[in-house]
Amino acid sequence: MLLLFSIFIFRAFAQNTVSASKIMEDVREGKDISYEGVTIVGELDFTYMAEKMPDLPKKSKWWNNGGGNTVEESIDVNISFVNCKFEDDVLAYIHDDDSGYTFTADFDKGVTFKNCDFSRNAMFKYSDFDGSVDFSGTQFQRESTFKYAEFDEQADFSDTRFDDDATFKYAEFDEGASFKNAVFEESWNIKYMKARGEFDIAGLNVRDDIDAKYTKINGQSFTNYLINSRN
Repeated sequence: MLLLFSIFIFRAFAQNTVSASKIMEDVREGKDISYEGVTIVGELDFTYMAEKMPDLPKKSKWWNNGGGNTVEESIDVNISFVNCKFEDDVLAYIHDDDSGYTFTADFDKGVTFKNCDFSRNAMFKYSDFDGSVDFSGTQFQRESTFKYAEFDEQADFSDTRFDDDATFKYAEFDEGASFKNAVFEESWNIKYMKARGEFDIAGLNVRDDIDAKYTKINGQSFTNYLINSRN
């Protein structure tokens, strides 16, 4: 009886956890990713840095030939996680100090991280999002960055919670965004950010400060946008 119970517990655990390496293998094979109610174990690296690094030239040779130090990856499948927990980093941006290379990932189709929990860092710096984007109801417990990110379609960050500093500096929203009821426990950096279309900040709660210098919402400064949106 004890053995049967142990097997049941193991199977239940296996069904509720997914390895990050398995997900990235499926992405590489062109399979759409869709998970609900599972825990992702291991670093989820959309840049494939570990795979690419051995084949890259040394930075001195690379730069002397007129190349760059940014290595880009295009994710051309739909990504969907609902009610999932990420135990380790989720990375679409890595700068490797030793080699000098910067690794980034762009998303060609829809991206959903709805009602998820990022236990560690969530890095989307420089990412281009060509499809719909939904991070609604998600909690970012550690560092998160969407600096320089570009959103071609409307992005949903409603009901999100950022426990650490969050930066959207230089981010661009081409079709609007929602930060309705979003909570920022520390500061929210939107310096130089540009947004066009509907920009919903009803119920927004930033516990520290908002750095909105040079921010433009439909051509208005962030301060003027706040004033006009309340009238």
